[in-house]
Amino acid sequence: MENFEVTREDQGTISILRLKGFLDAHTAPQFEQAIQELVSENRFNLIVSMAELNYISSAGLGVFMGFIEHIRENNGDIKLAKMSPKVFKVFDLLGFPALYQICDEEEEAKAKFSR
Repeated sequence: MENFEVTREDQGTISILRLKGFLDAHTAPQFEQAIQELVSENRFNLIVSMAELNYISSAGLGVFMGFIEHIRENNGDIKLAKMSPKVFKVFDLLGFPALYQICDEEEEAKAKFSR
């Protein structure tokens, strides 16, 4: 069983969730809970940083889909940053680049919120 970790950092109106390890069916609830906490605090500007994410399964991707509509209805968004080529490939296969802004750096993602 691979480890998974999600850490949160709030910067003004933006919250950054940094994912580490393996995001799959076993660890998706932990990620879901982290987003749910933000939403319940009315924090809708999210950046998910994946510099240390080694793997994501469809269950992990499902978490994004579960929240995006509600977040966008509240004038927020989920931006993705620092994805490895391996992780990007999974997102790309499922058409995520058409739905989400994917940035190389967290700073770039933050700048997209201020526009």
